[in-house]
Amino acid sequence: MNASKILAAAALSLLAAAGVHAETYDGVHVVNSSVTRAEVAPQAVAAARAGNEYSDASGAGAQAFTSTANRATVQAEAVAKAHDPFASLDRRAFYRDEVPAAYKKPSVSFTRQAGL
Repeated sequence: MNASKILAAAALSLLAAAGVHAETYDGVHVVNSSVTRAEVAPQAVAAARAGNEYSDASGAGAQAFTSTANRATVQAEAVAKAHDPFASLDRRAFYRDEVPAAYKKPSVSFTRQAGL
C-alpha cells in the first residue's frame, strides 16, 4: 500500500512538473512599418467598401431577379392572404404541432344566399 501511494505521488509530481511552463514577457514590440498613413488610408477605404470578401452573397449587392408571376395574380393572392384571419396560424406553435379545433376553418359554410 505504501508503494502505491509513493507511485501515485511520483506520478502526480511528474505531471505537475511537466505542466508548469512559464511564459516570458518581452515587453512592448516596436512596429517597423515602411508605409505611411497617407498610403494606407486609400487601401482602408477600398477594403471597407469591398464588403466581406469571405461571405457567400452578402457582399454581392443587389441581385437581378426576373419574375414569371403575373402582377395581378400576386396582388390578388396578397389581398386574400391579408383578409384571411387564420393565415398567421402556424401549427408548430401549438401543442404536438396540432392547431386546436377552435382555430380551424369550418368545413361547412354558414352563410345564406338570397333566394330569388
